[in-house]
Amino acid sequence: MSTFEENLVQFEPMISACIRKLSIYKNHELYRQAGRIALWKAWVKFDAERGDFAPYAYRCIYGGILDELKKEKQIEETIDPMEEEKLTFLIEQTLTQSIHHESLAFALEKLTTNERELILWIFVEGISLQQAATRAGITIPGIKKRRERLLTKLRENMPKKN
Repeated sequence: MSTFEENLVQFEPMISACIRKLSIYKNHELYRQAGRIALWKAWVKFDAERGDFAPYAYRCIYGGILDELKKEKQIEETIDPMEEEKLTFLIEQTLTQSIHHESLAFALEKLTTNERELILWIFVEGISLQQAATRAGITIPGIKKRRERLLTKLRENMPKKN
């Protein structure tokens, strides 16, 4: 069998084909590297007596890129986008700095018990959206929607300063 570097040059187009087939439109280099690592693992494990290398390499590359996609999706679900992080930071700062502030107390009183409980989970306890979704028995997108509605409701119920 040839060296890994020779195989890498030969199978680089296959890695690109897998990226296209999986409709990956961003972070190409990350997935290309995942494909290269999968190719290397296939090259190390390959047994010539069991068949040709190309189909085995394809399955390994495709699977390696798919695993990386799943890992990235899981990371996206547990880490909020930047806009939500800024909003979360502002709300956390408001809650910790002015928990005794009467306008916040007034706004919190307008919330239902379930809404106050969600506020406590996310902003006081600091649990992840995944954990909040599990506790509430709904999906992560459902928790995100509830959180956004809660924040809007809090803003609307806060008395305006002159």
